[in-house]
Amino acid sequence: MPTLLVVHHSPTAVLRTLTDAVVSGARDPAITGVEVSPAPALEARAADVLGADAVALVTPANFGYMSGALKHFFDAAFREIGGALDPDGGAQAASGGRLPFGLLVHGRYDTTGAVRSVLAIAAGLPWRQATPVLEVLGDVDAAAEEAAYELGATLAATIAD
Repeated sequence: MPTLLVVHHSPTAVLRTLTDAVVSGARDPAITGVEVSPAPALEARAADVLGADAVALVTPANFGYMSGALKHFFDAAFREIGGALDPDGGAQAASGGRLPFGLLVHGRYDTTGAVRSVLAIAAGLPWRQATPVLEVLGDVDAAAEEAAYELGATLAATIAD
């Protein structure tokens, strides 16, 4: 059965709400044959990614960057999940499979640096962006929850049997 891995750092009620919405969307009753596997970023491992058919990433924007927890996940798993580096140590376009992924970033005032940092790392992985980046600013309203739900549903539908 295809698996959607949801790697998240959800230290606040707002992030938990958004993560729950992504997971709920991926489990929408209209989408069958997909296993949804939420994994806190500090617990997710390369093996989780290697066993997945798609990945959703959820992170807060912290000081203009992704969360330290998500960065730790990438640091620990990057090479094992097919990451490629250029001679200067930066991410280089990876070859191989094209694992679909989606990204949700929540910030109080700005998400630009966090989005840029995640996409720069993802560019060095054998992944393909399957959904537009979802950037949520400030408090979470019904529209933001619905957009998070749609992100999860879209990724799950992408890999459904």
